[in-house]
Parts: sequence; C-alpha cells; structure tokens
Amino acid sequence: MSQSRTHRSTRPLRSTRPLRSIRSRRSATAAGALFAVAALALTACAPPGTGTTAPTSTAPAGGAEATCGEEDVVLSAYIETGFALPKELFDEFTVQYPNVTFDVREDQFAVLTQNAPRVLQDDPPDLMRLPQMSELASGGLLLDLDPYAEQFGWVDWPESQLAQLRVDEEGRRGSGPLWAMGLNFSMTGVFYNKELAAEIGMTEAPKTIAELDAVLAKAKEAGITPIAQFNGGATGGLLFPLQALMASYGPTAPINDWIFHTEGATIDTAENLQAAEHLQKWVEAGYFADDVNSLDYSQMMSRFIGGESLLIFNGDWESGNLDSQMAGKAGFFLMPPLEEGGTQFGAMSAPLTYGIAAGAEHPDCAAFFLNWVATDEKARTITVEVGGSHPMGPADAFMPEVAADSVTAATLAAGTQVNEVNGAMDFLANATGSIYAQSWTPNIQQLVAGQQDAQGMLTAVEADYQAEVGG
Repeated sequence: MSQSRTHRSTRPLRSTRPLRSIRSRRSATAAGALFAVAALALTACAPPGTGTTAPTSTAPAGGAEATCGEEDVVLSAYIETGFALPKELFDEFTVQYPNVTFDVREDQFAVLTQNAPRVLQDDPPDLMRLPQMSELASGGLLLDLDPYAEQFGWVDWPESQLAQLRVDEEGRRGSGPLWAMGLNFSMTGVFYNKELAAEIGMTEAPKTIAELDAVLAKAKEAGITPIAQFNGGATGGLLFPLQALMASYGPTAPINDWIFHTEGATIDTAENLQAAEHLQKWVEAGYFADDVNSLDYSQMMSRFIGGESLLIFNGDWESGNLDSQMAGKAGFFLMPPLEEGGTQFGAMSAPLTYGIAAGAEHPDCAAFFLNWVATDEKARTITVEVGGSHPMGPADAFMPEVAADSVTAATLAAGTQVNEVNGAMDFLANATGSIYAQSWTPNIQQLVAGQQDAQGMLTAVEADYQAEVGG
C-alpha cells in the first residue's frame, strides 16, 4: 500500500467519457462511511436530459466467471469524499492484483445524491457509492447483480445483509433483484468522552432515556457542551439522534417500511412525534453546541477528538479513527430504551452501498472487487481496522482480532446487540432521492432555529415524501 498516486479532483459533469489515466491515492482523513453524510454545502445538479434512453442491465458475458483478467484495467470509481476505507481497499486490491488500478472521483454525500442519475447516465462508473437507490434501479441505471450473487455465492450469506440492496419492479426495497453490494455493514450510536464523563460522575453508559437526559443536564451545568452534532449546510446531522429516539419510543419495522415505500407507511406517527418532541426539548435546553446549524461534520469530529464535547451521535466508521486519536478515552453506547432492561432500541444499520453502473466499462472486474472485499482476509481486516465496521460476507468468515477495550470492540458488540432484538434500521435520508437535502435537513434546521416544531416537521416531511412516491 505504499504506491504513490494522484486522484481526480471534483470536476463538472460532462456527457463524454473521460480518459482513465489518473490514479487514486490514499486520503489522510481517517474515517469510514455508512450511509455516512458529508457536511458541506450542496451543489445542485440537473437531472438527466429528456429524450435519453436508460442503459440496459447486462449479466456477465456468456455466464463466464467474472474476474479482472491479466490485462491492465483501470476501474473508475465515484465515491464519497472524506472517508478512508474505500481508498485503503483500492490500494490493497492493487497490491494483490497489480494489473488493476483505480481512477477515483470524490464528492460530498449530498452532491452524490443529486448527481447520481446524471453520472450513471452520462459517465457511468464501474463502482459508485450509492445514495437512495430505488429510483436508480427502477430507472435502469444500475447493473442487476443477481448473476454475480449466484456465481460468487452471495446467495448463501445471511439474507439480512442483502435485503436493503434489493429493489422490486415497483421501486420498493427489501425484495427483488440485487442492485448493489456493501463494503461493510455500518451502525450508528453514541460516542462519549470518558474523561469528561468522569468529571460529571458518569461511570457507565446510561440505561434509560431519563438517565441520558440527566447526563446531558449535568454536562450543561458543568460548562461542558453536551452534544456537538453537525447540522450545517445540506446535511442535517440531527437526524442521527432523532432516528435513535424514534427507535426508543417505538418499533423500528414501521420506520423501515416508510423508507422502503411499503403501502400505508407513514413517518408521522404518535411514537415518532414523541421522539421528535424529545429532540426539541434537547434543543430548547441548550444541549447542542450553540452553532449547531453551521457546524459541519469535520468540525464535529475535531471538537470531539479535542475534548470539547461530551457526546456525538455518529457511526462505527469512526471507530478506528477514535481508537487511534483518542486511545482509551472514547466510549460507545446505543441509544438506551425508555425503561431499564427494555429492548425498545435500535440503530441505523446498513451496508456501505456500492453499485455498478449499467453502462460500466468493466462490470466483471468491479463485481470481482466487491466479492474480494467481503471474502479476502486482508480486505476484511481493513474493513474492521479502518472502517470500524462488520464486514459483509459469510456468517463464518474470518474476523480479525480487536483489543477488548477498544471503541471498535464496543461498536462490534453493539451491532450484535441490535441484531438480537432485530433493531436495525436504514437511514431516514434514504427514503427518496431528495428527501434528505430538500425536506429533512431544512425542517430540522428550522426546528433548531425555533421556526418549526416537532409536529410541523413530521407533517412537512410526510407531505414531501408522498409527493415524491406518489402516495
């Protein structure tokens, strides 16, 4: 992984295929990704031009085994900026398969969301970090991966790993053909600074929401910022605590139903209103940083690592980073239930989704890479140590050892806990292609600014959702 490379800077979209000559290099940023969100301003992009025909999905030619062959191959990749995991995997893959290199383009998550249809149409990459995928699959922009699933044996993996990556002919997720694969299986929760926690008498993770409320109040009284959560620009990071509260107040299945477009599902429920009202109480109590509506993701991480906040709500993709930069000083817990001993809790838990464009130049090699990520021991080690998350793949596949007192160990254990109560949820932002940037984010920012209340936020988001899905 010592090869020196350059990567393409963000450039305007264009309708012609670029030359594939520029190599990727590792980012210095130590982080991973989920449905992770970048936190800078949104760059709008027009949808694909009218009158064009979507590419047709194709299976491996003639049923032949998908490999990268022996000739030189340059895989084009369009990924989320600011996260180290994919580039670490790219580098290691090139070490093992020197004939394959990567041409990497990066954008923020909100930009990916807006750009995805046009990029897949006009400049189809071999590998692409996918935001909400229902419209992309039903629009013929992604390659159907079922032939590869049969060939590589993905069909024998735990089905729960792949369910979120399936879309049926009506655009509903959870069943139908497989349109994407994950680089890992990520999960969100609460990271805390152990030294600041000790200052306010917090010696263990809160067991109930009421105990968490008390911890936040003590931090505020002690002059410690209770939560430094990003919520600036086009990325509403307060959705992380909001969705965690939703899982404490009600079951997670209806939340997934709403995200997956199940008929009759709604986000505007009595339980979700209680969760939104609880978040509003935190806002009104001053538990978030004063500049929360201008705070971006990198600033949140910098403040937390620098000891400037007690808590952040974030994903296990930061586990390796925190084990390195806050060794022994950071802890992790899931949002607790309403009652001690209760199992009414959950976490956003989803694959770090990557797809292959229907018009990709090297689909077989891209699929071979995705299979390698899930099955190669070195790749799985990188997934855990860099991404801090559970690898995809067979239930009995190799797992690297991690230090028992590390943040990574805590997040992996929490993932097992969520699975035991079937508490995994997809991210609210993934319900439609525009619901995050155009509805959730402005509404939750208005909640912080006192221009919206909990009920108004849910009502507005539900109306925007129904307008998009045609309900």
